[in-house]
Amino acid sequence: MNKFSLFVLVTYMIMGCTNEKKMNNEKQPQIPVITIKKSDTVFDSKKVAEIQAIKNVEIRSRIRGYLENILVDEGKEVKKGQPLFKLTSPEYTADYTKAEAALAKAIAEEVASNLEVELVKMLTSKNVVAKSELVLAESKAMVSKAAVSEAKASLKNAEAFLSYTTIVAPFDGVINRIPLKIGSLINEGDLLTSISDISSIYAYFHMPEAEYIKYLMAKRKGDSIPDEQKISLELADGSLYKYDGIVETVASEIDGTTGAIAFRAKFINPEKLLKHGASGTVNLETDVENVIMIPQKSVLEIQDKNYVFVVDPTNVVKMRNVNLGNRIGQNYLVNSGLSTNEKIVLEGVQVLREGNVICPIEKAL
Repeated sequence: MNKFSLFVLVTYMIMGCTNEKKMNNEKQPQIPVITIKKSDTVFDSKKVAEIQAIKNVEIRSRIRGYLENILVDEGKEVKKGQPLFKLTSPEYTADYTKAEAALAKAIAEEVASNLEVELVKMLTSKNVVAKSELVLAESKAMVSKAAVSEAKASLKNAEAFLSYTTIVAPFDGVINRIPLKIGSLINEGDLLTSISDISSIYAYFHMPEAEYIKYLMAKRKGDSIPDEQKISLELADGSLYKYDGIVETVASEIDGTTGAIAFRAKFINPEKLLKHGASGTVNLETDVENVIMIPQKSVLEIQDKNYVFVVDPTNVVKMRNVNLGNRIGQNYLVNSGLSTNEKIVLEGVQVLREGNVICPIEKAL
């Protein structure tokens, strides 16, 4: 065979192989795939939060009486020490007057006892009376002095009870609903209203133990956790609260029934927009390093389990169960099941089956 004939034969064989490969590829579906890489990201953890005032107390009556006057309106801001309610209680007024009189009597008797002691001392010095008379007079003076102390204590007690007829604000805050009306009979311990200091608010939320560990490891720098971790708040209407808060404290124990740990964040509230008892959603951002993320569309869910199609070197796809973590945007964090440099099907997982051969089209995330 001459050289020309050999060249024609080799060319024909190459073209034939190429055409055959092209035909095979035309039979295989072209499927986009991605190569697994580790990356850094920001983890947004959204949790339902309970909003509470930094101070919120119930205002209750400490005595029995009639509600004489209401000195404040519902929803109004008050200052510490400002009178809120006035009760009428004649018995405490009478007790105070009686205690005042008892103190005046005790003081007078003490004065008389002291004068008697001085007189007996003089008579004793002149041997007019026995020394035992002086001892008796001094004893009476001591009894009178004790009676004065007792009367002062009774007056102070009566004064305290009388002061309870005027109920004042324990701190600066906002008055809640007032259920009772003027003239109502008030018993000891009856609820008159509540007061909230909402100049700032607390947002309480819980984080699962596993997620908390990831959060802790992500935020740990050396041997310490940074203070004042910023956090945002989404309100009940879906809008974002204009002020960022800070994570102040984390509970010391994990709840055995829920497996979660409690967090407390603080937000300033200058416009008094946030109210005690409201709800919202906090968004805690955490920097996460060297994690594997895959698109949501790469995941096939079957009976509460998550699968992806891994592409082997011969372009055969194989289903693999993966353990997914939190969702970040349109992606999932992968806890386990995938390694770097493996290829997985990016989309079209619904039409694939175990063992299918594909024509992979490399895509970038």
